[in-house]
Amino acid sequence: MKSIILLGYMCAGKTTVGKTLAKSLNRSFYDLDWYIEERYHKRIPQIFEEKGEQGFRELERRMLHEVAEFEDIILACGGGTPCFFDNMDYMNSRTITIFLKASPEIILTHLKLSHTVRPLLQDKNDKELAIFIEQQLEERMPYYSHAHYTFNVNILDDYNKINLLVNHIKGVLLAQEDGKMEN
Repeated sequence: MKSIILLGYMCAGKTTVGKTLAKSLNRSFYDLDWYIEERYHKRIPQIFEEKGEQGFRELERRMLHEVAEFEDIILACGGGTPCFFDNMDYMNSRTITIFLKASPEIILTHLKLSHTVRPLLQDKNDKELAIFIEQQLEERMPYYSHAHYTFNVNILDDYNKINLLVNHIKGVLLAQEDGKMEN
């Protein structure tokens, strides 16, 4: 089976699902943002501040191409990664892509619980944040919708549900793999 890339909006659960899926499939897990931070010894907000969004996106693209060459991995990419350059087409050609689809309300709830500094969200109150999320989801959906698979993640409020989702994803992927072998 090819490597797998999880995509979706920030706080949709890519890292949580990715780690669980990687363990279940006995694969290594990578988070693209973490990989960038390790390679450049800087936090994402610092890179954004120094290079601006365009500079960050160019760096992100290079690192995506680097990590996508690894074999048998699960990769959680940043929420915007599929929406720049030819990233979505590239990911689809090299890997199995899975869109973790969450509602704006769920994303907002998760963002409020998150302690991560997110450069695109700084200085927004709850109402501005809700509007921003809805607008960005609408803009990004044409990219996200090109993933090979889409799974709804609105129900991921405990580890049992995460495991159920991971088992479902694993079952779909293995069935698809078996189908290819029979052809």
